[in-house]
Amino acid sequence: MCCSPLSLRGLALPRTGGGSQDTPILLSLPRCVSASASMTQQLLSSPAPRPRPYRVCNWDRSLRKGIMAHSLAELLRQAQSALLAPGPVSLVLDEDGTVVETEAFFRTLEEGTVLMALSKGQTWTASKTPGYQLSLSRKPPRRIDVACVTFDLYKTNPRDLGCLNVKATLYGTYSMSYDLRCYGAKRLMKEALRWTLFTMQATGHVLLGTSCYMQQLLDATEETKETESSPAVQSLLPCSLPPLPRRKTLQ
Repeated sequence: MCCSPLSLRGLALPRTGGGSQDTPILLSLPRCVSASASMTQQLLSSPAPRPRPYRVCNWDRSLRKGIMAHSLAELLRQAQSALLAPGPVSLVLDEDGTVVETEAFFRTLEEGTVLMALSKGQTWTASKTPGYQLSLSRKPPRRIDVACVTFDLYKTNPRDLGCLNVKATLYGTYSMSYDLRCYGAKRLMKEALRWTLFTMQATGHVLLGTSCYMQQLLDATEETKETESSPAVQSLLPCSLPPLPRRKTLQ
């Protein structure tokens, strides 16, 4: 919008002061236009930054408050009011005592960072409780899963009973899966009969082979016994028999 520096001259407005004379008031058009332009610029400017959550504790960590603020100055004011500090406070990181004194450094802090508000004469001290961590800015330690087993039950056909997929992952690297499919009742019965028949045939072969092996063992044992008993029988018989008399034939 461009406005020429024009002014309204000679425009007299009555003065409501009870006087007998009217004093003319000159209205300047450029002043009104500049005020309107400044208001428009404020409306069209970038929106205010979104408030971010922080946690503030006092010097001995006995009192903690959650505060939403979009700037360091606002956080200082709210911390002083929330902790009922008698005077101005300064903020340091509860982790290591780093002083937060510039807006640029404040912008680099993550949401949920724990800060400590210190009044005049107070100093930061490390936590005395071993393993005590109030900070929410630290990321949790990375876990290494030893084994992870997943069960997935699904259907490929509405008539099927269902299918089960089992997947196991070891140390997040090695994985194996097994798919157990259960189809319709008729097909499931056929599969059950087929497995039963296969089991019976395998059992029959095992029994037949076992019986043949046992029969061979028994036969070998009997032959050994017969061999051991035959020399004793032969020892009872005479070694040589006298020749039989010859009968003379009649001529």
